[in-house]
Amino acid sequence: MRIWVDADACPGPVRDILLRAAQRLRVPTVFVANKRLSLPASELVSTVQVGAGLDVADRHIAASAQAGDLAITQDIPLAALLVPKGVGVMDPRGELFTEENIDERLSVRNFMQELRDSGVTTGGPSGFSAQDSQRFAATLDRELTRLLKPR
Repeated sequence: MRIWVDADACPGPVRDILLRAAQRLRVPTVFVANKRLSLPASELVSTVQVGAGLDVADRHIAASAQAGDLAITQDIPLAALLVPKGVGVMDPRGELFTEENIDERLSVRNFMQELRDSGVTTGGPSGFSAQDSQRFAATLDRELTRLLKPR
């Protein structure tokens, strides 16, 4: 079991929570980004720097993650590729993407993209809050407990 992190837009508090969880639970964690990342040295934490370009990190995670792994991403199209493979997927605010909700989340995302492409101003996500961090930590604990249970 590995944790895969779409690290290009990963908030600092989420990164810190993931680093602590990797050490505490001894779970290999891979941060994938198209820029150089500076993370503390650890035998459990690694980085993959992919080439520049749209969705390059996403493609690497989609090709590498396996059933039973956990991925952290706010990229809904990436989540839509991973969920059917049996990969647990959650976003940095603690929302789980599942077989039951991924099609709807992808549909809403695509609709909002169409609105933006046609010139409608839709606004962006709210800033990352302490509540988001707490919700992420709680969801991460539940998911890791579920995924590590068979181990």
